[in-house]
Amino acid sequence: MTMTEVRPETKQKVAGLSLNLRAGGIYVAFALIVALFSVLTDGALLTPQNISNIIVQNSYVLILAIGMILIIIAGHIDLSVGSVVAVTGALSAVLMVNMGMPWPLALLLTIVAGGLIGAWQGYWIAYFGIPAFIVTLAGMLLFRALTLTVLGNQGIGPFPDAVRTLANGFTDGYLGNIGLGPLGGADLFSLLVALMAVAGMVASQWRTRSARSGYGQAVDALPLFALKMAAGAALILFLVVQLARFKNLPWVLVLLALLVLGYSVMANRTVFGRRIYAIGGNLQAAVLSGVKVKQVVFWIFVNMGVLSAIAGIIFAGRLNQAGPTAGNSFELDAIAAAFIGGAAVQGGVGKVAGAITGGLIMAVINNGMSLIGSPSERVMLVKGAVLLAAVAFDVWTKRRAGASR
Repeated sequence: MTMTEVRPETKQKVAGLSLNLRAGGIYVAFALIVALFSVLTDGALLTPQNISNIIVQNSYVLILAIGMILIIIAGHIDLSVGSVVAVTGALSAVLMVNMGMPWPLALLLTIVAGGLIGAWQGYWIAYFGIPAFIVTLAGMLLFRALTLTVLGNQGIGPFPDAVRTLANGFTDGYLGNIGLGPLGGADLFSLLVALMAVAGMVASQWRTRSARSGYGQAVDALPLFALKMAAGAALILFLVVQLARFKNLPWVLVLLALLVLGYSVMANRTVFGRRIYAIGGNLQAAVLSGVKVKQVVFWIFVNMGVLSAIAGIIFAGRLNQAGPTAGNSFELDAIAAAFIGGAAVQGGVGKVAGAITGGLIMAVINNGMSLIGSPSERVMLVKGAVLLAAVAFDVWTKRRAGASR
């Protein structure tokens, strides 16, 4: 079996129990953090409107986290995404507002520009051999300077209604509401979507479990598997019911769900995804196995540029203007989401779902501490402590796994 045929699941199996503990612990931690802030806020955290606010206000960071987790799995880093968010948001504003270009064409050109930015950085990293830290640090400065050159000290807006709807809007009630007893009414279409999502999740996980069992790999006992599926189904249904009780599903959540689904399939079930894990897990072995490392690294940075452009459009649309300070510290939030969500410092380990969970942990901390009136410096203190604890736990599990061999 060549390196390109090694599945991420197989690598986790070989690495031992510590990685399973790492992967499962993040979801337990997320549940405990939500429970803690629910108590501290007297239930305000889980109200329909607040759940909707958490998703809409943090959607762009979650989009960035999807691309960042792939880069970190491959053993690299990207410090420029916040500046790319700013410059692509500025570009979309110039095209749609100043030049009057139709919004579909403007969005397409903005996304292409994001891909070209990613290609520019990916070339220096993959083919010229400059470390990603240096290239993206330079990119952070270059693209921030370009943003300031385009915008100066002023914002550009307002954006077309369609762009604002994508960033802030909600799906319509296509099939009317259905009564839910003490919960009140909820949109029937949204509930059907939730049920389909649950069915898809169970079918996908059952297929994965069967495949692992067929290869002779360790799998969860059936009762534990059923418990995990029940917990996941309960979470999805609760989330959708709460959103449907407010203004229905945010369009940006629909976009985010499609991105998570697509990138999860790519990372776990395609040759390209397996090559990303192979490069981060053992670069020399990947080269000897015939993996075209330079091409893979180049394209993950192109992908990061595209996702940064999408995040830039969403952020500018939410504020209804492109501003010179857009994207400040977004790169730190995206990197923190990836590491809190289970990415390994050395690369080779991580999941898209984990990065989303890490981003949601940061979002819940931000929102929960805001609801209880904590000052901003205390919020930064807690977020920094959570990030340090996540990385320390990753290092500890690897040492523990090494000592057990």
